[in-house]
Amino acid sequence: MFKIGEFSKLTQVSIRMLRYYDETGLLKPAEIDKFTNYRLYSTDQIPLLNKILFLRDLGFNVSEIALALSQWSDNFIADLLDNKRLEIENIIKTEQDKLSRIELAKRDIQQEKITIHYNVSIKSIPSYQVFSLRRVVPDYYAEGLLWKEMSAFADKNNIPVSNNTFTIYHDTDYKEKDVDIEICAPVARMGENIGGFTYRNIEPVPIMACTMVYGPFENIAGAYLAFAGWLQEHSQYKMTGQSRQIVHRGPWNEETPDKYLTEIQIPLRKI
Repeated sequence: MFKIGEFSKLTQVSIRMLRYYDETGLLKPAEIDKFTNYRLYSTDQIPLLNKILFLRDLGFNVSEIALALSQWSDNFIADLLDNKRLEIENIIKTEQDKLSRIELAKRDIQQEKITIHYNVSIKSIPSYQVFSLRRVVPDYYAEGLLWKEMSAFADKNNIPVSNNTFTIYHDTDYKEKDVDIEICAPVARMGENIGGFTYRNIEPVPIMACTMVYGPFENIAGAYLAFAGWLQEHSQYKMTGQSRQIVHRGPWNEETPDKYLTEIQIPLRKI
């Protein structure tokens, strides 16, 4: 048996970490001296400690390590490593996106383009008969899944739909989750409602404020801020109804986000 200091030197693991593994239940001492209360460790515990260090160095936390140790097998550990790899890849992608945004911000500052100018125009939007799908989805990014679902359903059921599609956002405020979205595709004739897909007439909007957003979807937030400034300057108008969005150029027909073109539509009423 080895005292904790001796075991620490032999395994190259600090006393602090050995005490921590004891407290968390990952590696209890083999014995506790009944007279001195010293922690005593055995060489038989080294393989277990090596497993703990192996998983720790791969980014596993205490609860994940405890689970792995309790169900240790080649297949289980292989699956655990695959899941950790996916988790780390997602973290890397998130951090890379942050780095990209930092570089874009630096470029804009250097080029004195930190403020993007959005031109707001007013137009009248007629009524449309549409084939639509309305769902509450986890967030705004989930909208693409609705379009894939509609496209697959239309192809399977031979439903001809127009390319002049648009989205209606039914929430009156911005939502971080549980977003009420309706995607709409104009159709030449009405049909039978089926499987959550609906044929209906969209109401006309006499006064619709519209602005074009060039570039990545991240620029959309700036467009709304610019609209807030426009609305303050044109106090004869008030917002009303549900906003809409039309992606004229997006991932399906443009290779680079810098070439995306999105139209934001916000219904107004005159005071």
